[in-house]
Amino acid sequence: MKIVCNKSNLLNGVQIVSKAVSNKTTMSILECILVDARGGEITLTANDMELAIETKIEGEILERGMIALDARIFLEIVRKLPENEVTIETDSSYRTTITCEKAVFNIIGKDGEDFSFLPEVERNDSVIISQYSLKEIVRQTIFSIADNDNNKLMTGELFEIKDDNLKVVSLDGHRISIRNIKLKNSYGEKKVVVPGKSLNEVIKILGDDVNKDVSLFFTHKHIVFEFDNTTVVSRLIEGEYFKVDQMLSNDYETKVKINKKEFLNCIDRATLLVKEGDKKPIIVTITDEGLELKINSAIGSMDEEIDIEKIGKDIMIGFNPKFLIDALKVIDDEEVELYMVNPKTPCFIRDANEKYIYLILPVNFTTVS
Repeated sequence: MKIVCNKSNLLNGVQIVSKAVSNKTTMSILECILVDARGGEITLTANDMELAIETKIEGEILERGMIALDARIFLEIVRKLPENEVTIETDSSYRTTITCEKAVFNIIGKDGEDFSFLPEVERNDSVIISQYSLKEIVRQTIFSIADNDNNKLMTGELFEIKDDNLKVVSLDGHRISIRNIKLKNSYGEKKVVVPGKSLNEVIKILGDDVNKDVSLFFTHKHIVFEFDNTTVVSRLIEGEYFKVDQMLSNDYETKVKINKKEFLNCIDRATLLVKEGDKKPIIVTITDEGLELKINSAIGSMDEEIDIEKIGKDIMIGFNPKFLIDALKVIDDEEVELYMVNPKTPCFIRDANEKYIYLILPVNFTTVS
């Protein structure tokens, strides 16, 4: 194989696919990126058996062939090459020469035939969504997935499509995040659970252009994302997702409308007195006079009041401040509405059209006079 391509194109391609390189494996081939120049195009591929990414780059094929190269070494070499044309040449013993200006690297590759290619997935009935919208809806929910494998379903996000609506749901046992967006077209009903790890990698390589689309394809075992010159294939998490609708309620005894930025900044200030890993709650007291936020920790205490619009009963309720911050950070509205029943039941943050719903469980606390 012998190819010539621009350094910036090569680097961009290697960075995209390296997100699917396995870090923990006994199979050394999974630590590689496949460079495939057999079919008239230069294709880069990485596959950790859960997530696979393939992207095509511009370049000239002088001799057809393919080679698997150690991803970490390959990426570092390309990253540090001069900004010029790069030539990659291999021989029959997989010795690979990477040349750019006066820099010449020789590394040993692996037989590309041993590489695990992208799984064959039927591409029927694509769902079209803008790259920007997909990136946003994941960003606005992904923080609520569980970060351990005790319950596999909690490490993924539910993608549910009905007609022209896409609903994305995540939960970790302490909170639920729900986002709804309108799609450009109507589709048949689909319901899958996508691993959070895969979604985190996908949104890193998606663009922000509202005019560029992603095509989604669904099977029983995989989801495919196709955009620009890149294809991402992820395994799905098997099993029936939680009946989230049964956990939601429109009942409330207390409703509060509050300036989002003011509320977020106040909670953020309060966390200055909380050591990392410390689970000190913030205590929120809501009366006709306003919302009072208190925190007491080994470092010190803080007390602040915010003006609000209130309907219903007074309430004193405790929260993990991180959970409130995570939700408020991804809400774009100037004002948010909180709905509560009592200090033991979930608090809901939602808009009138239910484009977003965030459920946060309260925490127990002891009051200090």
